[in-house]
Amino acid sequence: MKYFSTRGGLVELTFEETVLAGLAPDGGLYIPASIPQLPANWQKAWANKSFPELSIEILSLFISVDEISQTDLAALVHATYSDSAWRHPDITPLQPLTTNKYILELFHGPTYAFKDVALQLLGNLFSYFLQRRNKAKSPGEERETLTVVGATSGDTGSAAIYGLRGKPDVSIFILHPKGRVSPVQEAQMTTVTDENVHNIAVKGTFDDCQDIVKALFADTAFNAKHHLGAVNSINWARILAQTVYYFLSYFAIRRTLPTDAELQFIVPTGNFGDILAGYYAKRMGLPMAKLVIATNANDILTRFWKTGRYEKVDSNSSSVAVGGVVETLSPAMDILISSNFERLLWYLAFENVQNTNPGGDLREKACQAVKGWMDNVKSIGRIVVPDSVLELARRDFTAERVDDEQIRQTIREYYTSTQSYTADPHTAVGLHVAGILSPPPNTIQIILSTAHPAKFSEAVTSALDGVPGFDFDSVLPEAFKTLLTMERRVIEVERPDAELVKGVVEQFAVM
Repeated sequence: MKYFSTRGGLVELTFEETVLAGLAPDGGLYIPASIPQLPANWQKAWANKSFPELSIEILSLFISVDEISQTDLAALVHATYSDSAWRHPDITPLQPLTTNKYILELFHGPTYAFKDVALQLLGNLFSYFLQRRNKAKSPGEERETLTVVGATSGDTGSAAIYGLRGKPDVSIFILHPKGRVSPVQEAQMTTVTDENVHNIAVKGTFDDCQDIVKALFADTAFNAKHHLGAVNSINWARILAQTVYYFLSYFAIRRTLPTDAELQFIVPTGNFGDILAGYYAKRMGLPMAKLVIATNANDILTRFWKTGRYEKVDSNSSSVAVGGVVETLSPAMDILISSNFERLLWYLAFENVQNTNPGGDLREKACQAVKGWMDNVKSIGRIVVPDSVLELARRDFTAERVDDEQIRQTIREYYTSTQSYTADPHTAVGLHVAGILSPPPNTIQIILSTAHPAKFSEAVTSALDGVPGFDFDSVLPEAFKTLLTMERRVIEVERPDAELVKGVVEQFAVM
């Protein structure tokens, strides 16, 4: 399997090159040259497989044995999802709320967030490729290193740090917007004091941090000098790893419910990575209804599906937040631009070209369309896609928006229900959207729960204030009780300036 950039399809990379590169030199995101279809007997052959076993099957469809042998891939996967690193044997268990509504809990990894699922694997992939490259070097030849640079709105940072802490030949620099992540999220990052871990607090927004990361990757000389690697969901390996839990939940439902039940996945999302993994699963052949995008007040995705306009600031609204980003109770989704949306745009452009302008190099035509769109997003802050493209988007997705008051109401509603469930504010976004949909009677709704509620104590506590019997300590993991008092290490950057961040990397990166 080869991979190419969404903005230029002429150059193809191997899986290893794609993982280590992260972001393409032209600013595009890497996607597979084709989406493999599932084996003819997959429903029977995979029905009782565990999470690691399913991971091996699915990853094998995208990774050539010439790059990673079956033996090595199995070892990588089992090392990633060993029982000692996860608090539930199923890795991502399903929890029933009602007969037709389930929670897919993705927060049983080391940092209590869904991003552990992919970032634990990505860290091991980085190590595997670096060790193999350095082993092949001649005595005295300079070792190959990797400088991982990422931006976080909350959970990516700690998950990436826990996946890469202490790994040889790797330095990791994580940018977060100062004061705009939860206290627990900040502490999870900054209390890791391994020598190869560097936290950078930027006075700005998550989008500022993400723009800095993209600027560093776009600087050819800087990138070449430091061998930059990406941990944000711009890295293809993250999307690939996340497809697995869609399959796991499908088989879990099939073992207990009638075969005519249709699955509807509701995904709280900001950067579009988690739900994009579901799209790939769907394209591969996993049966499901339309994927449901659940956004908070930072609703660029919902507005796109309603209007076909992808714009940083709602042109139909008179109120504009500072920097365009609204601070909400679900801060991990406080994002202005959804990076992974570009990958979907490529598939929409490709199919639209097939339908309206067949002939010639269709891949390159789609790449040029996406490049034009993304150039406009950068220069004028918006694009309006043709109606034909919007119709294609609506075929596989629908989208809804949730505000903070609805988040509070939903947390309270599910906590006080007969089968009490404590939801974090991001999960509450998905639960609220699930409640306003009107699916057919045979539909099973699966809401992706992206984080443990203890990571967002202020939001949960404010929503449940005055509820009889509520005690936040009852949901607080033991590991969190001393977290806020531990030693921290963080570098503050006074403004969103790529040059300032480059200076930090120059000072601390392993060379």
